[in-house]
Amino acid sequence: MLTHQENDMLCRVEGDAPMGQVFRRHWLPALLSEKVAEADGNPVRVRLLGEDLVMFRDSDGRLGLIDEHCPHRRASLFYGRNEECGLRCLYHGWKFDVEGNCIEMASEPAESSFCDKVKLKSYPVHEWGGFVWAYMGPPETMTEFEPPVFAPSAETPVATSCMIVQCNWAQILEGAIDSAHSSSLHSSDMVPAKISYSGAGDSQWYRPSTDKSPRMVSDRTSFGFRYAALRRPIKDADTHTYVRTTLFIAPYTVHIPSNDRYNIALLHVPVDDETTAFYFLAFGGKDCPSTEEWRKFLGAQVGIDVDENYVTLRTRENNYKQDRQSMKLGNWTGIRGIPNQDIVMWETMGPIADRTADRLGASDLAIVEFRNVMVDAVKAFVRNGQVIGRTEPHIPQSKLRSFEGIVPKTLDWRTLGCTEEELAISGKAKQHAAE
Repeated sequence: MLTHQENDMLCRVEGDAPMGQVFRRHWLPALLSEKVAEADGNPVRVRLLGEDLVMFRDSDGRLGLIDEHCPHRRASLFYGRNEECGLRCLYHGWKFDVEGNCIEMASEPAESSFCDKVKLKSYPVHEWGGFVWAYMGPPETMTEFEPPVFAPSAETPVATSCMIVQCNWAQILEGAIDSAHSSSLHSSDMVPAKISYSGAGDSQWYRPSTDKSPRMVSDRTSFGFRYAALRRPIKDADTHTYVRTTLFIAPYTVHIPSNDRYNIALLHVPVDDETTAFYFLAFGGKDCPSTEEWRKFLGAQVGIDVDENYVTLRTRENNYKQDRQSMKLGNWTGIRGIPNQDIVMWETMGPIADRTADRLGASDLAIVEFRNVMVDAVKAFVRNGQVIGRTEPHIPQSKLRSFEGIVPKTLDWRTLGCTEEELAISGKAKQHAAE
């Protein structure tokens, strides 16, 4: 349970809010590359951390992320002409390049030097892994872009999906690290099976356990924390444990356990205090689906489940298209698609969940850990400028892995899935050897 003040510290990201300032000191996924694939194509609105921006790809293929509003009279540049290496405002013809420089002023005398004095706010961008990333912090704090956990190399296959969710980022992320809910909410899509590891079919996921009450354990790290849900396996329950480790990579990434075909990551990017861009990604593995196959599996197809801006077509007003008849026939939720089931839970908590009123149990250990870690992170930033995820020992995301499998009870869950590089960088190799 948090106080009202702590809940605001955790959730608020707009303006000078400290949590928003923490986000600004990380590279953020601003947009899927598919939205700006064409040179001189349509500009795209981008709203991040409560800030209204516009992105465009110029004639030479360069990407720009600039203030949506022309500095002349504040008209929207979203409606502007994207041509000849710049975005031109329709109102008076002022034109801006990808770095926010004003390069033409059709309304001013040819001899005027006013153009040289006008600069539009812009942010550095980097294209990688199917996304355009942006750095929105002070220029002097910017670090070199590092590949994310889901795209450690340019060759890693990534299947993307995006859904705009009408609630705060933190309650969505809490859903991503809540391993216990999957045994209930997603029970029609994640079904028990007599197998030795998690499996993925074309319409369902399979796991080797019927245990709905996992034991939770957690271990803080420099990147956030790693936690495990320990369940009784269907086979060899006396000697073995079914372990699923999940990584919270601060401030917005969750890497959940993989299956036999591909890996999974979730991104929770604040649009503003009460809206979130939720990205559900499949990557790598021996059989990563195509993006369209992945979106069909999730119920996140453009034009069918979400509109062209990824806003879900299932809303509170249409009861999220819940099918009560299918529930009578055995489906647990009557809602198609794992993320759609989650969205009903997240949005019905309200735009910002009141964490002073919730009642947490033993299965909520990861939720408590997340809240404590991020509230502590905000306090540390306010106190001395320290940014979670950028402190030493720094572990590149490309070295991080989650884990799932049935293992002997004697194994230390904290090392499962850890690469040798992570163990060496974090110093855990010697620690665990000593233990």
